[in-house]
Amino acid sequence: MKAEAMRKFLILFGREVSSAFHQPLAYVVLFFFLIVTGFNFQAGVTLLNTGAGTVTMVQAFFNTVYFWFPFVLVFPLITMRVFAEEAKMGTIETLMTAPVKDAQVVAAKYSGCLFFYLILWAPSLLYFVVFQEITGVKAAEAVGSYVGAYGMLLLMGLLFTSIGCLASALTDNQIVAAIISFAAILGFFFLGLLSFLLPSTGTFLRELTYYLSPVEHMMDFSQGLFDTRPVVFYISSTLLVLFATFHIFQYRRWKS
Repeated sequence: MKAEAMRKFLILFGREVSSAFHQPLAYVVLFFFLIVTGFNFQAGVTLLNTGAGTVTMVQAFFNTVYFWFPFVLVFPLITMRVFAEEAKMGTIETLMTAPVKDAQVVAAKYSGCLFFYLILWAPSLLYFVVFQEITGVKAAEAVGSYVGAYGMLLLMGLLFTSIGCLASALTDNQIVAAIISFAAILGFFFLGLLSFLLPSTGTFLRELTYYLSPVEHMMDFSQGLFDTRPVVFYISSTLLVLFATFHIFQYRRWKS
């Protein structure tokens, strides 16, 4: 039974990945994402050349506005169509009547989006290899900085991809889904910035904003400073959002 369930999941997953790369939007996103991250890398190199501060290349790359700008925008773009488009086109009816479980459909769609997200960031690993080969300077002081930065990149991707899938499951309109997910993700960043905007806040509020702040999480993890609280937060929140997405998808099946 487990082997059969896995086979069905892989078929659905392959369908989602194939569908994503048959869309012109996927290549547009890849193209502009590479341009913006390349510009971000160049900005990091410029910062190091000025000798300002003691940050490493990894810290400079993952903690600038040029990093956060494409990071926030990419989730609505890669998730808005996953449920909404199929619902609008009527193709989701085929899935609802196919001999697969709702959980397999949700998991496959989510995994397909997450896979595309990871592909977007894979080339960035080459940036640091090229940087070290050309300059002879290490991009990070320790391996922990790489592990922390890319580990946090994965954890944030888990949660924000699930938010995008939930938004897409709520509506038949891709634009509305993109707006909902963008607003929700942007809300996390505004909550996290409260400690910077209101430095005189109490200890409890500072602790709360740190717990929710992707900016502070990346700042710490890119330095190799690990904290289990963000890990628990992102994983548990992801599971909660996927649980909600699963029930919304089930409601659509029942309603239809």
